[in-house]
Amino acid sequence: MDRLDNTVRPYAWGSTTAIPQLLGVEPTGEPQAEMWMGAHPGAPSRTDRGTLVDLIAAGPEKELGAATVAKFGPGLPFLLKLLAAGAPLSLQVHPDLAQAKEGYEEEERRGVPVDAPHRNYKDANHKPELICALTEFDGLCGFRDPNRTADLLAGLGVDSLKPYVDLLRAHPEEAALREVLTAVLTADREEMAHTVAATTAACARLGGDYAPYAVLAHHYPGDPGVIAAMLLNHVRLQPGEALYLGAGIPHAYLSGLGVEIMANSDNVLRCGLTPKHVDVPELLRIVRFEASDAGVLRPEASPDGEELYDTPIDEFRLSRYVLSEGGAPRDLTRPTLQILLCTAGTVRAGELELAPGRSVFVPAGEKAEVSGTGTLFRATVVA
Repeated sequence: MDRLDNTVRPYAWGSTTAIPQLLGVEPTGEPQAEMWMGAHPGAPSRTDRGTLVDLIAAGPEKELGAATVAKFGPGLPFLLKLLAAGAPLSLQVHPDLAQAKEGYEEEERRGVPVDAPHRNYKDANHKPELICALTEFDGLCGFRDPNRTADLLAGLGVDSLKPYVDLLRAHPEEAALREVLTAVLTADREEMAHTVAATTAACARLGGDYAPYAVLAHHYPGDPGVIAAMLLNHVRLQPGEALYLGAGIPHAYLSGLGVEIMANSDNVLRCGLTPKHVDVPELLRIVRFEASDAGVLRPEASPDGEELYDTPIDEFRLSRYVLSEGGAPRDLTRPTLQILLCTAGTVRAGELELAPGRSVFVPAGEKAEVSGTGTLFRATVVA
């Protein structure tokens, strides 16, 4: 079992206080957005035996398990993070596996440099993800029913939103959502900036259900993504609740601290709320134009105390253990690799003591007995 030393990424949208507070260290004054736990080449976790990349490369089956390597190849299939949003992240979607392979191969064929700012596909993998709230956590997830969105927009009394209201009411669900998102993202930027300004003022004045969208416009004035975001469900997670983001589902995180896990990919198609490249035609190819509720997940408890966040993919499996004082040790040994992350209290994993924000890598089949008083997240795979 290896204690992990993890890198914190200082993205501009990060909270200056949430991750330091969890770790029990003084804030630096700079944003601290994500702490990465895994073998991503951009910031691999470090151990006393070398980086997690080095460990796995030297013995994939020993570290990951033979079944994991047979199913996913000789690399860690997921990336685990602490995510602390102090400002909204970009509005985005992720491709499915077939779309990612097709898009990656096409950009490779055209010779688009992998680090080019207009490149959409950095790899050939999909990027399903799960976010579990540690604090109250605000986000946008999935399209709202078009008629409800029409009512929401109409209630603002902004004349330039009326064409979108009419489209949402006049067409079947898929066509309505597609036409409105297309119209918003392809509108004249100067005219759209005026629409966003008028919408922002109305949202700020009315408050209530409109308040989150006023916050978006404060961070991204004039951005068409502010109007696009109003097509989506706003959701506020309570600690322990989660969201699963599958392929083609538009989403954005707005504020809060959570544990995030995702397939090991960098593929993102942006819809707005960003200065980065927005490829509208490719985005429209990837988005699933169907309304749904946000789909809040709550963990399913098993007799052994594991609380599982059930998702439909195999690259990751996230669960939680809430350990009580005086409770019997739990044997978490598995034939696949694990990363264990403490988020509250003090947990003992083997010979290692974990305070909040501390984590360990457990090689496949390695004895993993935990005890203590606190909350422990377990990340592994289905193999």
